[in-house]
Amino acid sequence: MKGRKRHLLVDTQGLLLKAMVLEADVQDRDAAKHLLMQNIARFPRLKRLWADGGYRGQFVTWARQVCGVTVDIVLRPDTGFVPLARRWVVERTFSWLGNSRRLSKDYEYFLSSSEAMLYVSSIRLMLRRLAASP
Repeated sequence: MKGRKRHLLVDTQGLLLKAMVLEADVQDRDAAKHLLMQNIARFPRLKRLWADGGYRGQFVTWARQVCGVTVDIVLRPDTGFVPLARRWVVERTFSWLGNSRRLSKDYEYFLSSSEAMLYVSSIRLMLRRLAASP
């Protein structure tokens, strides 16, 4: 079994909108194009994305021209720890999902099973938040 990467589309609160699991040899920019093309009609209010430095260049131009989405690149500083604007939201989501035992390691054989476990964990997270509401 090859390595895998999880690609997530999350809202500003860190809740999962769409997940895609691909083999690790797929470039992040290519996966982002695929994820965006599949879901731009599903989320018509999507107008802005925040991404790390790996998405600089052609992806930013492509997203603006093809999908009508503005991509803001959030770069890390050269030294020291600084919470990065909006990028921490996705990192926090990965952390929340990582608390699920089935997502702590890559146990699934099929990519679709890995995606399904991301959705199950996300649903569990949302249900816990709803149950905690007064």
